[in-house]
Amino acid sequence: MRTLVFDGRTGAAGDMICAALIAAGADPDALAPVSDALPVRYAVGEVEKNGIRATTVDVLVDDRTVETDGDHDHGHDHSHGHAHGPDNDPSTSGSDEPAEGAGVHRSYREVVDLVESMGLPPAVESTALDAFELLGRAEASVHGTDLDETHFHEVGADDAIADVVGAALLLADLGPERVVTTPVAAGGGTVEMSHGTYPVPAPATTEIASRAGFRIAGGPIDRELLTPTGAAILGAVADGFDAVPDLAVERAGYGAGDADFERHPNVLRALVGDGREPGPDGDREKRDDDRARAGQPVDGRLAHDDIAVLETNLDDAAPEVLGGLQETLSRAGARDVTIVPTTMKKSRPGHLVKVICKPADAEAVAERLARETGTLGVRQSGASHRWIADRAFETATLRVDGEDHEVDVKVASTTDGEVYDVSGEYDDAAAVAEATGLPIREVLRRVEAEVREQLPREQGGR
Repeated sequence: MRTLVFDGRTGAAGDMICAALIAAGADPDALAPVSDALPVRYAVGEVEKNGIRATTVDVLVDDRTVETDGDHDHGHDHSHGHAHGPDNDPSTSGSDEPAEGAGVHRSYREVVDLVESMGLPPAVESTALDAFELLGRAEASVHGTDLDETHFHEVGADDAIADVVGAALLLADLGPERVVTTPVAAGGGTVEMSHGTYPVPAPATTEIASRAGFRIAGGPIDRELLTPTGAAILGAVADGFDAVPDLAVERAGYGAGDADFERHPNVLRALVGDGREPGPDGDREKRDDDRARAGQPVDGRLAHDDIAVLETNLDDAAPEVLGGLQETLSRAGARDVTIVPTTMKKSRPGHLVKVICKPADAEAVAERLARETGTLGVRQSGASHRWIADRAFETATLRVDGEDHEVDVKVASTTDGEVYDVSGEYDDAAAVAEATGLPIREVLRRVEAEVREQLPREQGGR
């Protein structure tokens, strides 16, 4: 499996991610849609950081070099390198003075509308919008506002939008099948923001890290190393690993930040290669242990899936409200909704509502749960992940009295393809039973047997 690994031991920012992707093989010309939609252009250069040759990416706005990502020490050292790439005329690179957050500052909804107006490929647009949703929900949580009412400051400006959309375009051009990141250094000390002085990591970065599927680490120096934009991009595209996974490296690239540190090269490393399994002669038990420690699926087991579990107790909900929660919460992002009768204080009958969702959707689902039920509080339990089967659907055809009837059948398997459960969809089976007069369980038995007959023997077929 073609895998991209980010190694963020000295942090990550939007410009560093773009630069690392180019250094790892992405074509800078892929950035053209951003320059077509915004009054910006990119300058790609090179710099040396503690003996490591690294790539830089500057966003040029109104003939000024803008420190991309709009945050702090992760822009570029303009005293090194020369511009080339989508805009390769050094004479147009403008002033060497950074101008953070140049351009219009926008609300979350305005940013979404702008991205959707760019005419991006669907996968690129989805990646960019996922990153901005992480940013928006983080800002809304920090400031106590609704998502659509949230106003971005630095990250709503042209240069920050160029970072996020640019990273999505470059990632699509590089074309990995999977993206992972090791724990990302957040730094330490304090940072100056538009609202005052805050400890590192900044509040928005902390919120994003709580929703994303990767870990952060303090240090190694007292500077802001992980910016909200960098965290949001990684959160939108990468799975977290504890260490660089087993990888046949094809290419390594380094994206540079602005600051120079005495003992730590200020670069984000990107590795691209084949993440396939070792050969059959290897020690499978050791390989499985290594993969489990790294957070990867292990052959023959269930897959790891990051989740949030939300709960609330209800003692006065109408049956109609409870009956509609599956649909309304699913629209908000819920993956599963369970309602359990229970006994509450003073021996009153009530219900426990438990909802499983992705961490990034937890806030939206909790808000919808509160609005639908009137509950005064929704708690998030300690569960952080679940183990799930790989699932696929097959269509079985049941012939009764000369007529064909179709029923969807769910096939559950482990990560190496071994099928351990085949289950017909009840609603489909009920419709066929109504039309044919057969018992529902007989319909299910027949369609499940048909699907099992079609499975290869090594996958559990007959």
